[in-house]
This record gives sequence, C-alpha cells and structure tokens, in this order.
Amino acid sequence: MSWSGQYEYMQRAAQRLQIVVPAAIAIIVLLLFLNFRSLVSVAIILGTLPLALVGGYWLLYLLGYNLSVAAGAGFIALAGVAVEIGVLMIVYLDQALGRLQADREQPTLQDLQHAVTEGAVLRIRPIMMTVSATIAGLLPIMLGSGTGSEVMRRIAAPMVGGMVTVTVLTLLVVPVVYFLWRARALRA
Repeated sequence: MSWSGQYEYMQRAAQRLQIVVPAAIAIIVLLLFLNFRSLVSVAIILGTLPLALVGGYWLLYLLGYNLSVAAGAGFIALAGVAVEIGVLMIVYLDQALGRLQADREQPTLQDLQHAVTEGAVLRIRPIMMTVSATIAGLLPIMLGSGTGSEVMRRIAAPMVGGMVTVTVLTLLVVPVVYFLWRARALRA
C-alpha cells in the first residue's frame, strides 16, 4: 500500500525545501559578508531571523495552520525581508559611527551612544513604513476568501507575524547589540 496524489507532492516539496532553505540562508550570508566585510555585522543581521521566525510560528499557531509548503515559502520571504530591515539598521549605524570617527579623534562611550541613538532614530520611519506597507499588503491576502485563498493565507501568515516581531527586535535590540560590540572595540 502506498500513498499517492497530493500527499506525494507534499513529500517531494518538503524534500526540496530541505535543500532550498539552507541554500537561501547560505546565499544571504555570503552576500551580507561581501557587503559588510565583517562577520559580527553579519551575525547581528542574522540575529533578526530567529525572532522573525518565532513571530511567524506564533501567528501560524494562533490561526491553527499547520506547517506546509506554502508556509515554508512564507518563511523564506520573511527571512529576506527581516534581513533587509537588519541591513537598513546596520548601514545607518555604521554611517553614524563613521561621522563620529570623522569628527572626533578619540570618541568616548557617551559619544558612541549618541551616534548609535542618532543612527537608530534615523531608521525608525523607513522601517515602520516598510513594515506597515508589508503588513497592509498581506492582510487582505491573509483574511481573504475565494479561489486559492487557503494557500495564500499560509504564505502571508508567517510574514505578518514575523514582521511584528522583527520590527521590535530591529528597533530595540539591534542598536543595543551594535553599541556593545563597538564599545568593546572602543575600550580596547
């Protein structure tokens, strides 16, 4: 006795996702490293992924959805957006630090804190606009009905849940981690 039909297709798709997801993450890591030339910056940016995934899982759980191929596609898209938001924050924090180092020969911890705060504050509006536009675009898909809505809901749900948690992480935690990293280098 063997199962066939849609179950068989789901099994094949799950096997492909086991290859595609790690490959996508590896490509993201490579591109980030080529851009920033710093493993610490890459690690900070990739630190946004776990909390984004947790938010996606929470919303899937609250809606009563099972993990599926469609949800996997939603998580892949969420990973891309979460990394993009992390990159936005790190770029502006680096720029604020660069301005500080250009202005002062020996910056203090207080100067560093001011520069990190300035860089983070400059990113609040663009990050909130990105998150708002993404959620506003996905809510009709997630709440809609009709042909194909069952699949589309499972793609949109992880992204909506993850966007909420990645926003909190990026606006609150990433600047603190960045400050601690740069403060350690400043003391040395």
